[in-house]
Amino acid sequence: MRIGDAAAAAGTTPRALRFYEQRGLLHPPARSASGQREYGPAEVARVRVIRRLLAVGLTVDDLASRVHRLDLLGQDPPVRCSDSPGPDTLAPVVHARLATLDAEIARLTTLRAKLAHHIATGGTEVPAEG
Repeated sequence: MRIGDAAAAAGTTPRALRFYEQRGLLHPPARSASGQREYGPAEVARVRVIRRLLAVGLTVDDLASRVHRLDLLGQDPPVRCSDSPGPDTLAPVVHARLATLDAEIARLTTLRAKLAHHIATGGTEVPAEG
């Protein structure tokens, strides 16, 4: 199928498919005689996996670091992350992303408390740095 049809089947846009290809998340697709990209069910399944992982908070760079594992998650039934633990799996990437999110939540919580205090004091006290 052509890029527009593949993108629609995966719930995304042709631009996203080209971006995933540029970033190495998708293998370069076969080309028709006229040079148009040709996608099959395996590529559509892989894009669906990519989109699910991005939707839960992983980044393109996170996925690129474990690109060789993406097809496993697109299998039917999918291979669970915990079925093959180790440094080559997605688990360390997920744990690192969780730590990054926890740090950002802590930073924002502190920032919110400072701002709330500033408002509660009528804007007369400037919160201390740090």
